[in-house]
Amino acid sequence: MKHTRNIAIIAAISLIATACNRAPQFKVEGTIADAEGSMLYLEAMTLDGITPLDSTRLKAEGHYHFSADAPSNPEFYALRIGNRSIHFSIDSTETITINAKHPTMASEYTVEGSYNSQKIKEISQLQSRLQSQIIALEQNKTLYPGEITDSINTLVAEYKDLMRREYIYKEPMQAYAYYAVCQSISDLSQTYQVFDPLTNRDDVKCYAAIATAWDGLYPDANRTIQLCNMAIKGISNTAPPTQRVIEIADSLVQEASLIDVKLPDISGNIRTLTELKGQVVMLDFTLYGAQESPERTRHMRELYNKYHARGLEIYQVSLDNDSHFWKLSCEKLPWICVHETNGTATQLYGVATLPTYFLINRDNEVVIRSEMVKTSLEAELEKLL
Repeated sequence: MKHTRNIAIIAAISLIATACNRAPQFKVEGTIADAEGSMLYLEAMTLDGITPLDSTRLKAEGHYHFSADAPSNPEFYALRIGNRSIHFSIDSTETITINAKHPTMASEYTVEGSYNSQKIKEISQLQSRLQSQIIALEQNKTLYPGEITDSINTLVAEYKDLMRREYIYKEPMQAYAYYAVCQSISDLSQTYQVFDPLTNRDDVKCYAAIATAWDGLYPDANRTIQLCNMAIKGISNTAPPTQRVIEIADSLVQEASLIDVKLPDISGNIRTLTELKGQVVMLDFTLYGAQESPERTRHMRELYNKYHARGLEIYQVSLDNDSHFWKLSCEKLPWICVHETNGTATQLYGVATLPTYFLINRDNEVVIRSEMVKTSLEAELEKLL
């Protein structure tokens, strides 16, 4: 009897150990009706392609249940029967319920338990409608080829405007925004991306906005790295020269003492340099739309994380023409971000090229500007802190 009890205890300990070693899981379950005998696949939509995770043969009632390792950042998955798929997003250990009928599962289904997956459903339905409209136009024998092309271009332009307004700029940190900017459509001859990350300046801004938001939340994720690389390349291809020449009189350049700056942050609050007396301040004039901006912001974040507790503050002045783009770009940055369009502060500080920065000591005195730094910014900060 004692031997039997010991075996039971060992078995229980083994089960507990197995449970403790198991990676966190997400679950997706529900019913796919009218699909008896069909194979239902769970697939991961990775950057390297489609990876099968699990499958089941559906019975008459159509019930299914899948579980898989939870991702550490948002990832995308699909339920597939044949060439019909339902796309959804997972970012932790949630349980999602998806119900559908097989013949129309790609466009008509319900999803519960995931805000992002509900938004992806909306995008998929809109995308499917656009696809149908494009094919109908191409098959219309009463229109001239030029009329067909113009009509398709108008449809796509309206669709992109809707995507920007309702799904990309609204919440660029969400998985559905990533899904929206990376979607593709097909016509009778080809498949192409809705948003061009390389040659269309407005489309590049969409990628840059999501890249900035994701870099603040998931800086080490492969998808973030991919977004940042595409945004940098797109900005390089489409941006005007990164240096902006500003015509000013030499007499306006002052470095010996502080000239106060009073500009609004993204919440509309007026922020000044004088309110930061007692801290070491990096006054930075920049363009978030410049080619080097993502990499430079990453470096500044490292400096801020390292020195903020010792008294460093960054007061960053954006000169981007698009204030909406500025707000999206700096929304997740931890330092003070303000915006200027009339160039007053730029002229007062004699800024002729961007980016340019100044270091201000704890007594609110300007001590050095970027082109005068002999060693490195970090070395200069060490001196002041």
